[in-house]
Amino acid sequence: MSVLFDQLLQLQQKQQLLLKQFAFLKSENRQLTKRLAKKDAQLINAEEKLKDLQQKLDVLKISKGAFSDEEKKDLERRIDAYVKEIDRCLALLNT
Repeated sequence: MSVLFDQLLQLQQKQQLLLKQFAFLKSENRQLTKRLAKKDAQLINAEEKLKDLQQKLDVLKISKGAFSDEEKKDLERRIDAYVKEIDRCLALLNT
């Protein structure tokens, strides 16, 4: 009976250890999830800032008139994309 009791005690200790590890990993997972969400928000902010700076650079280039042919084509593509986005927004507003 003593052997069975010892085995049961060991099993209980292992269970407690697993529960502690589970709690630790759950806590760590929450922390990592929060860090990931924070990094995602930082990335979105950085992308928005980059987009804003790119638009400002385009305005400066337009005001100077210093464009290569490739830059002109790229600017035309972006202007077309902006126009399509505006058209899409207008269509959504009209529905």
